[in-house]
Amino acid sequence: MDFNHQMKNRVKHIEGQLRGILRMMEENKDCKEVITQLSAARTAVDRTIGVIVSSNLVNCVQKATTDQEERSMEELVQEAVNLLVKSR
Repeated sequence: MDFNHQMKNRVKHIEGQLRGILRMMEENKDCKEVITQLSAARTAVDRTIGVIVSSNLVNCVQKATTDQEERSMEELVQEAVNLLVKSR
């Protein structure tokens, strides 16, 4: 699978969020502020996982169609769902 520019930018953004959170912790910022930022980072990670899984599903479907693989659409969707569940 190719990870496109959008996916990489999402991860870079999350990396920046985490650096900011670490800085907040080093500066002894309020616990509530730190947790709020951690929650935002977690949401960003979850959304990035969703983008990657959905892109992977599209690629799998396209590949199965062109390779005439013996996997049904239902199997491909189930594989994507399993990836999402595993990520939680």
